[in-house]
Order: sequence, then structure tokens, then C-alpha cells
Amino acid sequence: MSSVLIDVAQLADAMLSDTPPVVLDVRWQLGDDDGHARYRTGHIPGAVYVDLDSQLAGPPSPEAGRHPLPEIDALTEAARLWGIDDTSPVVVYDDNGNLAAARAWWLLRWGGHRDVRLLDGGLTAWRDSGMRLSTGDTPVRPGSVTLRAGSLPTATIDDVAALGSDHSKTVLVDARAAERYRGEVEPIDPRAGHIPGAISVPTSENVDESGRFRAASELRERFAQAGVTDGTPVVAYCGSGVNAAHEIAALEIAGLSGTLFPGSWSQWSADPARPAEI
Repeated sequence: MSSVLIDVAQLADAMLSDTPPVVLDVRWQLGDDDGHARYRTGHIPGAVYVDLDSQLAGPPSPEAGRHPLPEIDALTEAARLWGIDDTSPVVVYDDNGNLAAARAWWLLRWGGHRDVRLLDGGLTAWRDSGMRLSTGDTPVRPGSVTLRAGSLPTATIDDVAALGSDHSKTVLVDARAAERYRGEVEPIDPRAGHIPGAISVPTSENVDESGRFRAASELRERFAQAGVTDGTPVVAYCGSGVNAAHEIAALEIAGLSGTLFPGSWSQWSADPARPAEI
């Protein structure tokens, strides 16, 4: 079992152990408000629904972006409502290649809770393995976890601006879809384009057709093509800091590491003084 991923068989065994994990269901996609409804119609038994917009982010604003990091006290309160104790193993998943679940994975680790894994392949892998689903909401015994901010690195908008357009020392990767990076479409943020000097590394290509992460060797090669090798400082951003967490997970699977820019393009593009490339 890796430090990032757990597979269906491993999760099933863990659920029957003396220390079963807290399982979190993070159904969320851009422009889709039906995550809780989909959860209620079928989820991994015992899984607790997590609302990304209200529990995994602070209030949105042009100054902070669409999904700024939550205050640590608010995140701690939410984690206790999910049933997490300080010693609890945690497994998170979604139904979209873990693009949303990675936000919970990253945030809990940022808060100092190290035993957190993504279910590789998510709900699709669980279903395809013939495992049963539960419906409705899972009753939860409140937990007692204490989280402390700062266990994973973050970059501010000024940190990113200080990189300039020459990222020969620190690589800035844009995790959004390639057409958004190129400025061909922009469905939600104030301006199209990308931060000057950023390299397009879409998170959608971190996973295969089944929604499982590619092998570590494939991911290493993918990042190497973007100029990222052992010891290369990396800052990752996306639209609002959600999918960029998936990039951080892929980097870790590849034996690399990266820093999250939580404000991402939603914060950068809202400031007309910040330059953009197309």
C-alpha cells in the first residue's frame, strides 16, 4: 500500500480490520451541485459525504479565489463531524478520477493528518469489483482530531509572481485542461489564458481510461517532459486549487514533490494587474 493510494481489495480488508478507516465521499465537479444526491443513491458502505464548496474551502472572493483554503478551525470542525480521530486512517474517493477527492487528501495532510489515501479508481473501481453500495446518509460518531495548518507547503499569489516568466529554477505547472491553458475557452474565471511561463500538465492525463493513476514510471516520464526531475522545485495551480491537489498527488506517486498555489487562476485572473499569456 503506497503513501498516496489504496486499492479496492486493500480497502475492503481494512474495513474489516480492528482499525477501519474513515471513508469520505467527495462528489464534486465544476458546475455540478448534485454531489450529495448522487452520494445518497449509492456510496461505499460507511462512507461520509463531504461537501467540497462548504467544507473543503473558505468563502470565495476575487481577492482569494473561488476555493481558498478553509480556516484550520473550520477544517478541524468538519473533520470531527466526519468522524476522524487523531489516529484514524482515512480513505477518500469520488466518481471522477479522484479529481475532487484529492482536495480532501491534500487538505487533511496540510492539516497534519498523515494517514490519508485516495481510493485508486474511486467509486468506479469499487463498483467494477462487484462490491455492494449503501444508500442514504451514513450516521457518524463525531471524532476528536486536531489539525494544524502548514504541514504541506503553499505558494501565495505574490510568491508565484516573484517567479517571473522564466521558470528555469522553479517549474510552474498548470493542471487545467489544455484548451483552458491555451485560452481557447474559459467557462468561469474572469480572463482566459495562463500565468506567464507556466507549463501545461493537465490532471486528466494523470489517470488512465479507468480513472486509475498511471504507473509511477509513466508519471515520472510525464513530469520529466515538463522539466520536472528529482529535486526540481514545482508549484502547481489549476482553476481554483482543487485539481492542482491531484497534480500534487501524482507528483508524490512519481517520487517527486510539489507546492500548491491555492488561489490558482481564479485569483490571478481576477487581478487585472497580473499578466496573462495565451
